[in-house]
Amino acid sequence: MSTMNISLPDALKAHVDEQVAERGFATGSEYVREPIRKDQDRQRLRTLLLDGAGSGPAAPTDRAYFDTLRSRVCQGVQG
Repeated sequence: MSTMNISLPDALKAHVDEQVAERGFATGSEYVREPIRKDQDRQRLRTLLLDGAGSGPAAPTDRAYFDTLRSRVCQGVQG
């Protein structure tokens, strides 16, 4: 694991320390990693949504589509 040092004003450092104590984080680093991971997840979701939006129109889904899908699922369960 790599190390990164960051500087925080006293008020932010105090906030991190409070969150570590109140929310059960083992360290300040663990607390700081959480929003970074959430940001990564948000970025991945945004990329997927934009890819989907740019992929063009999908085939319409109607009763026949779902009947075929249901049949394929049932065959997989039985087979």
